[in-house]
Amino acid sequence: MKTLVLFLAMTAINFVTHAQDTKGITITVTVPNVSSSDGAVLFGLYDEATFMKAAPIKSTKGEIKNGIAKITFTNVPAGEYGISCVHDANNNQRMDFEENGMPKESYGVSNNNMSYGPPMWSDAKFEVGNEDLELEIRF
Repeated sequence: MKTLVLFLAMTAINFVTHAQDTKGITITVTVPNVSSSDGAVLFGLYDEATFMKAAPIKSTKGEIKNGIAKITFTNVPAGEYGISCVHDANNNQRMDFEENGMPKESYGVSNNNMSYGPPMWSDAKFEVGNEDLELEIRF
């Protein structure tokens, strides 16, 4: 009986320690062409259900140094994602628009497919597998 209890305890400890070691992928995103050092660059990580429709799954703000903003999303599970970013030059935590609906601030999305109109999921999506990723988004 003591052997069985010891075996179960060791098995449970093994599962707990391995569960803590398991972590998602790291995605590092760089915007190399920020036009000024004013404000910051806001980044959002989305899945298909939230892209351009709801709050991001993860978000962060990147400081601008020498025209470059760089951030890292950590512990991202495998799956399909898209990233959008905007140069929040006036630090109001949102994208500003002209009266006609055109953006006042620079923005970009993953895969750098910038066509007229709002970004499309099919153009921005990318696959997260089992290796860390480094992406570049250009404004």
